[in-house]
Amino acid sequence: MPTLIPTPMRVTAVGNKPKLIHEYVGKATTKTSDVSVAHMTSPGGWLEPGQTPEFKEITLVLSGVLRVEHKSGFLDVHGGQSVICEPGEWVRYSTPEPEGAEYVAICLPAFSPSTVHRDE
Repeated sequence: MPTLIPTPMRVTAVGNKPKLIHEYVGKATTKTSDVSVAHMTSPGGWLEPGQTPEFKEITLVLSGVLRVEHKSGFLDVHGGQSVICEPGEWVRYSTPEPEGAEYVAICLPAFSPSTVHRDE
């Protein structure tokens, strides 16, 4: 039988400015460990620490620009575009434009603070 998820759970974000994270599927909401799906709204100028996660992250940018820094430079992912970051790859996410960004992140397996491995 299908499972309805009536409301997402608000998850605390890391970074220099407040960012809204609403997890629909994942460890916090559905106790799911194989995948997580979260809707994010980041303000302009938001920046989080770099990370080397153990999970694959697929990000679909709905609006604005999400910057994805990596060891060789950076990608600016615009509304209507997506990006895939592989496990073990160092990345840092930010929203450099004044309007910020709205995006959906899907992590395989599910996002976990213990497997994201953020820089200190």
